[in-house]
Amino acid sequence: MRRSARFYYHDRDAPAPNRPRALSVVALIERDGTLLLEHRTDAALWSLIAGMVEDDETLTDALRREVREETGLELTAVELFGTFSDPTRIVSYPDGNVFRVVSVAYSVAVASFAGLRASEESEALRFFPLAELPFLALPATQRPIVDRLLTGGPPPHLE
Repeated sequence: MRRSARFYYHDRDAPAPNRPRALSVVALIERDGTLLLEHRTDAALWSLIAGMVEDDETLTDALRREVREETGLELTAVELFGTFSDPTRIVSYPDGNVFRVVSVAYSVAVASFAGLRASEESEALRFFPLAELPFLALPATQRPIVDRLLTGGPPPHLE
């Protein structure tokens, strides 16, 4: 049986972190009332386009890298959507690493969707109508970001 990553948010059953808090970036890629999501290979979930920031990267460098790696797309504009730092946002990986995650989310624009392709980290990419997002199985750590997107509150959300 293949173990998968687990994601927790306000969950008393979440494991205790055993690694330092991690920093991630999230790209909100919208097109005509839809949002681009990837179906993860490490968990049977649809997920925002996101990834960890390396120690030698700026936030926007990490964002550009993650979008390019996971979708093949190139960013043309980046706007801060919000920061999500609730300490109950916990990720547990099959290798035993467990950490809290802080996410910095951005609304982004891309040059063209012509080069859109899934990476090795995802089984598929798909645009979902915003109205369908509440009903999708998403990583619990990303639910607050999606909920904020759906409420339409003015950016940036600061937490």
